[in-house]
Amino acid sequence: MPAEVQAAKRKIRNVLVTGGLGYIGSHAAVALAGAGYRPVIVDNLANAKASVLERIRELAPAADVAFHRADVREHAAIARILRAESIHAVLHFAGLKAVGESVEQPLAYYDNNVGGTVALLTTMAGVGVRAMVFSSSATVYGEPERLPLTEEHALRPVSPYAKCKLVIEHILADEAAADASFRYAALRYFNPIGAHPSGRIGEDPRGTPNNLFPYVAQVAVGRRPSLRVWGRDYATRDGTGVRDYIHVMDLADGHVAALEFLEREGRSLTVNLGSGRGHSVLEVVRAFERAAGKPIALDFHPRRVGDVAQSYADASRAAEVLGWHAKRSLEEMCADAWRWQSRNPEGYPD
Repeated sequence: MPAEVQAAKRKIRNVLVTGGLGYIGSHAAVALAGAGYRPVIVDNLANAKASVLERIRELAPAADVAFHRADVREHAAIARILRAESIHAVLHFAGLKAVGESVEQPLAYYDNNVGGTVALLTTMAGVGVRAMVFSSSATVYGEPERLPLTEEHALRPVSPYAKCKLVIEHILADEAAADASFRYAALRYFNPIGAHPSGRIGEDPRGTPNNLFPYVAQVAVGRRPSLRVWGRDYATRDGTGVRDYIHVMDLADGHVAALEFLEREGRSLTVNLGSGRGHSVLEVVRAFERAAGKPIALDFHPRRVGDVAQSYADASRAAEVLGWHAKRSLEEMCADAWRWQSRNPEGYPD
């Protein structure tokens, strides 16, 4: 089939994006539209704002982006959407995502994240939608035995959040084993940061940020007095923890590549999405200072229980199987994040 015919055919394919108004989901929706798909967003607005939708539509004017307010656990509502929108496949982002909160509220995480995925898969099976790209996490690995982390590394998740991700991976594998028509991609991604280069969509956590990067951005824009740095005595090049940071648009492109893999190959896969490089907390801070043109005040604290010294990906399988690799540098991640934060100092409007 000629490439132009394939592209034309793909343009009519509707993809359900659960949690599509959240940080990663919103960027994935824009990337889907850019690749010729039509995003159909479902979000219950528990961790997102409705104003995100108009900005997605602004960035994807030709895609006719649809939106439905619903929870993935609502069987009847999701079934109606799948049928009415003629859904081709699902990108599944919906879920609670704070590691610390999951330790305090494990039942809420198992109910929402695992229960929500089971409900969604059950509804998909009833309607005949048999492809899912799942938002998994590198937290399924736990304490690294060796670096870089490959997909064959032992899986020892520590938090309820991470355990939910692994339970869902097992559920997906069992469903694929039971039904040959079902295929999935479980994407174990590392630390997404940055924002769309337009500055129109980005990360807008509710309350105190749980991750390094939005905290740095909020300090730079004046919303917080200083950055809390947990530990400066690790066996790393500057004593602070090292992580694999990936630009959110690279991550979004990875979801498109995974969806295209499922369409092309008709089989399932589990794969890391990361840059394959580790950056320390202080390296990230210095890069952000260069992007923002101002210093970031630091407040050092003892190590947190459960934090590891280093974690970064072996992303060679993604390059080999998906033809995907992270393209954007730490400097680009910081520049795009600062553009978003400086133009939206209080985040999205309510």
